[in-house]
Amino acid sequence: MKTNLDTLATALYARIDDELKASPGLAPWRPKVGIAPTLSDAELVTLAVMSALLGYTSERRWLRRVDRDFRGMFPYVPQPSGYGKRLRAASSLLTSTIRILARDTSLWTDDVWVVDSTPVGCGCSRETAKRSDLAGWAEYGYCASHSRYFWGLRLHLVCTLGGLPVLFALTGAKADERETLRDMLDTAPDVAASHPGQTIIGDKNYYGHDFEHDLTERHLHLLRPARKGEPERPGAHLFKPLQQTIESINQTLKGQLDLERHGGKSPAGVTARVLSRVLALTAAIWLNDKTGQPIKRSLTAYDH
Repeated sequence: MKTNLDTLATALYARIDDELKASPGLAPWRPKVGIAPTLSDAELVTLAVMSALLGYTSERRWLRRVDRDFRGMFPYVPQPSGYGKRLRAASSLLTSTIRILARDTSLWTDDVWVVDSTPVGCGCSRETAKRSDLAGWAEYGYCASHSRYFWGLRLHLVCTLGGLPVLFALTGAKADERETLRDMLDTAPDVAASHPGQTIIGDKNYYGHDFEHDLTERHLHLLRPARKGEPERPGAHLFKPLQQTIESINQTLKGQLDLERHGGKSPAGVTARVLSRVLALTAAIWLNDKTGQPIKRSLTAYDH
């Protein structure tokens, strides 16, 4: 089967529409009495994914492109203000769709996960940091991988070795990675429960006796490099190539899906735009898996 953006959009729309019919509670809340939206929730999410795959960071420019080239798929093109408002209200649907698609892949049963966080910059000037609506959530942090300071957030990801997002969270730049991992596991207890004996590979920041004991209590096995002064830990020969794997996954989100060029100016806006990019990656892996493509994380067929 040939894969391209039209195929992905059609398959994704059909899957979301079916899920919404089976579970209406997944849809964003709206009053029971009133005018029904012309653009369906399934179309809204599909538009957001296509925008991320095609590299659009401006909603206004993206909707002009839709009006010009995708009228056959989307007869009604909303105004930018309405589109943005509805997308910000659809964060829970985006999150649910990511999990639904991820579970429907062969990668979901992989017995090894990798965990890491990556910066999501939200501003480059001191004035932005003082006046932005994100102030208080976004904060200054340091990225050791690229030896740079930044002002913004961190996207924490637990992925399979094939790049499939399993758990994710968006936090302030200084959030403790260990506590965030615990929170992600607490928020989705069914995920860890369905993967007993899972191996999680992280970097040196995921350390501590209490932390490792907590993971063991959850029937999860942690592998990480030894910190300074510690004896060599099991699996040391695996860490360097697997660190390249998680960096490659992060680069897919940043280089191909423009994670740090999200353009969000409010907490709801940043959340929706980051979730759209995580969903775009998940949807591409889902369709590549369904169509038997050799490289599951490849976006080449969908980015033009």
